[in-house]
Amino acid sequence: MSIHQLTYIHPEAIIGNNVTIEPFTTIQKNVVIGDNTWIGPNVTLMEGARIGKNCKIYPSAVISAPPQDLKYGGEITETHIGDNTVIRECVTISRGTNDRYKTVIGKNCLIMAYVHIAHDCVIGDYCILVNAVQIGGHVEIDEYAIVAGSSAVHQFVKIGAHAMVSGGSLVRKDVPPYTKAGREPLSYVGINSVGLRRRGFTNDQINQIQDIYRTIYLKGINNTKALDLVEVSFQPSKEKDEILNFIRNSDRGIMKGFIN
Repeated sequence: MSIHQLTYIHPEAIIGNNVTIEPFTTIQKNVVIGDNTWIGPNVTLMEGARIGKNCKIYPSAVISAPPQDLKYGGEITETHIGDNTVIRECVTISRGTNDRYKTVIGKNCLIMAYVHIAHDCVIGDYCILVNAVQIGGHVEIDEYAIVAGSSAVHQFVKIGAHAMVSGGSLVRKDVPPYTKAGREPLSYVGINSVGLRRRGFTNDQINQIQDIYRTIYLKGINNTKALDLVEVSFQPSKEKDEILNFIRNSDRGIMKGFIN
């Protein structure tokens, strides 16, 4: 490993093989860093940080800071960063509270500069959070979702897999999988067809997803009736089940359709 002499590492920290740690970085106790990870200068890894293999953490990031939650009582909690994830400059990620006891960032994610991820969030694999995105506590973002720059996500919101949220959005309601979200207030503006094609979805899969959301958003009926209609009108598929389960299990309710 390569550890600069101006770095502070607590003797109880566990450092993997071939790890590089640049100067002026602080690594506290109860921290684990996986093999082949690069930790840039001026990074702070606080108690409970669990950094995966092949990660890159850029200058001035603070990982596993105590939650900004008045209910936090100092309980022992963690922050998990998956393998191959890149965390850019000045990102802040809080560790969990006694709700989940951990904050989780998946594998192969890109967390761009100035992003904040609050306590007890769960971010899936292959997600991208663009510059200055602010994520409130207890938020869940499923795999391959993209949240564009300067968006703010309300606590307890859920964003489905393969969804795309436009820049500068205020995300107060849940965003169903495979959709694009835009405008103000945040609304359904179509499905993420470009992203789905890039990830190998077939035309039949994409067409079914589109037709399902046309039923939900464009038929002029309430969600309960729309979901019942989807249940009986479309052939079984993984995508259909994921959409139905997401909407039926939404605690905050899903974003509305756009109205001119």
